[in-house]
Amino acid sequence: MKSMTAEDYRTASRYAMIRQVLRDAIVNAEVAQGLVLLEAPLADLFGTSRVPVRKALNLLHDEGLISRFDGRGYLVNPKGIEVEPLRLALTHKQLGLNSSEELVDTRPLGERIFDEIGSALSTCIAFGHYRLDEQMAAEHYGVSRAVVREALMRLRDRGLVEKEPYSQWLAGPLTAREVTEDYELRACLEPEALRQSAPGLSRESLEAMLARVAQAQSNPHCSLAEIEQLEEDLHYHCLAGITNRKIATLIRQGQSPRIISRIFYSQLGLGPDEAMLAEHRLILELLLHGAFDAAALNLKEHLHRARQRMLQRLKVLSVLPEQQVPEYLTKLS
Repeated sequence: MKSMTAEDYRTASRYAMIRQVLRDAIVNAEVAQGLVLLEAPLADLFGTSRVPVRKALNLLHDEGLISRFDGRGYLVNPKGIEVEPLRLALTHKQLGLNSSEELVDTRPLGERIFDEIGSALSTCIAFGHYRLDEQMAAEHYGVSRAVVREALMRLRDRGLVEKEPYSQWLAGPLTAREVTEDYELRACLEPEALRQSAPGLSRESLEAMLARVAQAQSNPHCSLAEIEQLEEDLHYHCLAGITNRKIATLIRQGQSPRIISRIFYSQLGLGPDEAMLAEHRLILELLLHGAFDAAALNLKEHLHRARQRMLQRLKVLSVLPEQQVPEYLTKLS
């Protein structure tokens, strides 16, 4: 069984994802001994530039799973013995994957870099204050600085990073005060946004959201992607009809709870919070019955309770080991 889930593939740094796929294939003996691994074919297979492939191969070499030889590329050689190079076209099958598994990322480049930098920032800011180097990030992802800068500007709008007067990009630390302020802001704005949006929500979409909550309540092992979908349902899709753009922007900037949840669930492997699911279910049921004011009131109460739960999670995260971050991020404190 693979050690990374589909959600892990989506949120991990690209080089880490490539390294994990190759590592699993080698360790599980799903790839032939002596197979030649070349940057260009692997980049094509994973739908990426050569830069993250090169970094992934370097890490596998440092781990002793692949070796150099008198030729281009690396040999799969976990036993460290003399082996003849096996030059074959690289395929899903050779890596122990189904041909239906999508490794090629078809999203626009800017969208992918936005997600990957956002994921890296979300991983680190609960553990301290970081500086981000634009040029190093561009080299890490094999893109121009303009692409990185555009992603950072969007992430600044989400409240994940800020720009200093001396052109430094800074992120974190994520503190109890920031979490409290984010929840206080959301508790003021989201109920009103729900009142405005609720009449435009279709019964079909609400029933689909409620079905997802019920599924999570019956499945204590649902994935991080499924948990995040529940949050998207209530705190994004149900509020999407808000016409005041400034309010919508402020709601989007309250990112700290989602960041903490992502780290909390991914590091501890826990399932969804039962109280959260019950609160989501009640709000959706009220919306289905047309009780919009009651739904808005319960959303406000839900946010107050969620704040306390999130502050407790932040205390738990403070004792967890820091996560590895890309080299373009430098910890300041």
